Amino acid sequence: MDVFKTPGAVSWTELHTSDPAAAASFYGQLFGWTIKDMGAEMGGYRVVTVGEAAIGGITAMPPGAPPMPPHWGSYVTVANVEQVLSRCAELGGKTLVPPMDIPNVGRMAVLQDPQGAVISVMAYNMPG
Repeated sequence: MDVFKTPGAVSWTELHTSDPAAAASFYGQLFGWTIKDMGAEMGGYRVVTVGEAAIGGITAMPPGAPPMPPHWGSYVTVANVEQVLSRCAELGGKTLVPPMDIPNVGRMAVLQDPQGAVISVMAYNMPG
C-alpha cells in the first residue's frame, strides 16, 4: 500500500519543537532513524527516514504561533481537502488551519474533532 495515494491512510508524522537539532539527535539515537536537514531553503525542515522510506519530519515551531509545548502530529491522506473539511464541520468538528498548498507535496489543512483532538489532512501531489 502506498500511504501517499491511499485515502484514510496515516501517511506522515511530524514533530514541532523548540530545538529541532536536539530532537533530531535524540530520536536518531533512540530509534536509529536517519534524519536529513533539508537546509535553509526549506526552513531547516528535517526529513526522517527508516531504511529508504521517508516517514516524517522534524521542524521548528511555526513563526508567530501561540505558546505551546513541543508536539507530534499525524497526517491522514485524503483525495480532496475541502470535501473533508466540509464533512468535518457536518460532524461537529472544525477547521483550525485552512487549506494551503505545500509546494511539491500537496494541499493540507488542520482539523479538530468535537472532543478537541487535532489531526492534519493532506491531498498529496508529489512529483515522481
